[in-house]
Amino acid sequence: MTDLIMGKAWVFGDHIDTDVIIPARYLVTNEEKELGKHCMEDMDPSFTSKIIQGDIIVAGENFGCGSSREHAPLAIKGAGISCVIASSFARIFFRNAINIGLPIFVCPEAVRDIASGDKVSVTPSTGSIRNETRKREYTTIPFSPFLQELIEAGGLTPFVRKKLEKKRQG
Repeated sequence: MTDLIMGKAWVFGDHIDTDVIIPARYLVTNEEKELGKHCMEDMDPSFTSKIIQGDIIVAGENFGCGSSREHAPLAIKGAGISCVIASSFARIFFRNAINIGLPIFVCPEAVRDIASGDKVSVTPSTGSIRNETRKREYTTIPFSPFLQELIEAGGLTPFVRKKLEKKRQG
């Protein structure tokens, strides 16, 4: 995983469910770029036209509640969002995000302080989150080296493929 993530914050509230992240009418594909075109569409129809590759979603409690489908984190990743910072995540969303290689961070203090449009940086290896606009720093628990490697590989499937390939080669 890159050791510095930086982007503009897009702030959403509590209990953003998977049907808000990617409306059910688009669940006819698993292609992340296609899903990404419709990320947060029902909440903000122009969301994907406003974001820049690397931007960051900041949200409140229970982000990703709802279904167990991997489509929601795939849509976020496909839209070009680099990571999600939230006060808390629905457990299945948390696992699905890791499985597809989307970095997510729990930090209620940062969420309370970050406003839409703020420039935010995250150092995953240390758990440092910095609001560059307001010059404030927060700390979250960093991922273990194993999870950092899994996310860097692009998720669980590419991680396992890479390990199997290395094993075959000797």
